Amino acid sequence: MTHQPNPAQTSPTTETRFQRGQLALAQIDGEGGQKVVDALADIAPDFARYLIEFPFGDIYTRPGLSVRDREIATIAALTAMGTATAQLKVHIAAGLNVGLTRDEIVEILMQMAVYAGFPAALNGLFAAQDVFAEQTQAA
Repeated sequence: MTHQPNPAQTSPTTETRFQRGQLALAQIDGEGGQKVVDALADIAPDFARYLIEFPFGDIYTRPGLSVRDREIATIAALTAMGTATAQLKVHIAAGLNVGLTRDEIVEILMQMAVYAGFPAALNGLFAAQDVFAEQTQAA
């Protein structure tokens, strides 16, 4: 099993949180993450900056876990919340982007039935089904 390096581990230390965050966002979420940032431009541009700086510039770029492992945790957490379907879809796509397979994502979601309940797992599986279908159509 290969682990993708965290962007901070390959970036110069002179980069700002924002620059590290932009790099990480592009590598992890690709277009999906940028669409979220762009959607905030009119209503809350400062929040868009915080979204880049804190989760991606500070947390995703920390050493200790690969971005693949971080996406496993994120998919599980968003599924367990049960209230973040849009964000879950972005992170399912990101999981695929950083090396998770469809089967691994389904297993993560099924695991959530034990700890978050069947409704949360079902909603997660339906979100994954949508993301998988979108990616199949795009291919």
